[in-house]
Amino acid sequence: MKRILPLLAAAALLAGCASAPPAAAPADFRDTIETAQRAVFPALVYIRVVRKDLSSGKDEKGVVSGSGVVISPEGELLTNHHVIDKAEEIRCLLTDGTALPARVVGFDQDLDIALLRLERPEGSPALPFAELSPDTVEIGNVVLAMGAPWGLARSVTMGIVSCTDRYLEGAGRYTLWYQTDAAISPGNSGGPLVDTTGRVVGINARGVLFGDQAFTIPSPTVLEVLPALREDGGAGWAWFGFRFQPLRDFDRNMVFEATNGVVVSGTDLGSPARKAGFKAGDRVVAVDGEPVTALTWEQMPALERRLGRIPEGTETRFAVVRGGAELEIAVTPRAKGAVEGEEKVLPRWGFTAKEINRFDNPQLAFYAPDGGLFVSAVSWDGNAESAGIKENDILREVGGRPVATLEDIAAIYDDAMARLAETTKIAVVVERRGRRVPLTLNFFEDPEKEIIE
Repeated sequence: MKRILPLLAAAALLAGCASAPPAAAPADFRDTIETAQRAVFPALVYIRVVRKDLSSGKDEKGVVSGSGVVISPEGELLTNHHVIDKAEEIRCLLTDGTALPARVVGFDQDLDIALLRLERPEGSPALPFAELSPDTVEIGNVVLAMGAPWGLARSVTMGIVSCTDRYLEGAGRYTLWYQTDAAISPGNSGGPLVDTTGRVVGINARGVLFGDQAFTIPSPTVLEVLPALREDGGAGWAWFGFRFQPLRDFDRNMVFEATNGVVVSGTDLGSPARKAGFKAGDRVVAVDGEPVTALTWEQMPALERRLGRIPEGTETRFAVVRGGAELEIAVTPRAKGAVEGEEKVLPRWGFTAKEINRFDNPQLAFYAPDGGLFVSAVSWDGNAESAGIKENDILREVGGRPVATLEDIAAIYDDAMARLAETTKIAVVVERRGRRVPLTLNFFEDPEKEIIE
């Protein structure tokens, strides 16, 4: 050590005598944050939605709020689907205090994304907007979450990206999530996640109420479906009907010996995949000649998105390994369509009827593979409750007539209301866990009528 110290001192002396330029002073990080904020804050929007609420078996209204970000000078606006779901009125407040109505251009419930358009007077000036980044972020990147939490004034919180490929089971079949510790609260949904250069790297969608983690839809995923939202009103996913299993499933302690491909764990009832002859245990190794592999669940959304972007009606060839033998199976996908059925409240009867959807109600679709209606909500003080009608009952007959669509039951309901003077009873047959149950619905009482004593 005695020999090293003099050498270091001599080196320092020589360096001091050299004419090297002084090191540049590091930029103040506060300036960096302020620059990013100035780039996006003018495009930030507070969204107030009046929505239809039929969850109690009654036709009621509710008010929710969220955030959004303008992405074009014409007033295109991105937010979450869950912010505008079942909206009857959408009002937006811009950062400069301007209040404008908005209409839904397109949405995708699977990705939880919605594209709105602000309705502005003709000849209005261009709006400030933010740029969506096509690049992915990296772990450790500093990010800003912007929005209007709790419906209050705009705010900015800062954090880092803690995970770039978070898989959330049951939330986001077609996407992985960015996980950050930038705090978001109710009302932040739909707001932008911004990098330090002022570009939008994602749309905030999920937060942990009593935690410090938030989840964001990556902007590259949003950009991938944005043209379809503009042109078609939806992402337009193709539906094959596969249920896949990765080769390495740690949580379920399932490991397959193969190192490539993805395992078919099952197929949906009536799906193109089932009709084409796929079986549980098949291992798909290529799609149209291109290899595919999903070793873990984190690799599954990319595969699902790849299959989902295949145009409907396009014959697709799958290379499959079954029992050690290789074979090829051709499948033509259908359009996936809505992932939630429409619903209608029947106030005098005291329940809400809803369409059975194979994606939203798979347990009911098992008993009703061709679709139909089920009871999605029962009013606690209504006539259906008194008659013994329960949530998730599948409606088979009402008034001796089969019901398969909302139009069917609406016609029967209107007819019954027109004949109140003749009778206030109607026969209802429901299917409950595979068993048909006949009931009599007496709708003599009017729960909407105010009682005066």
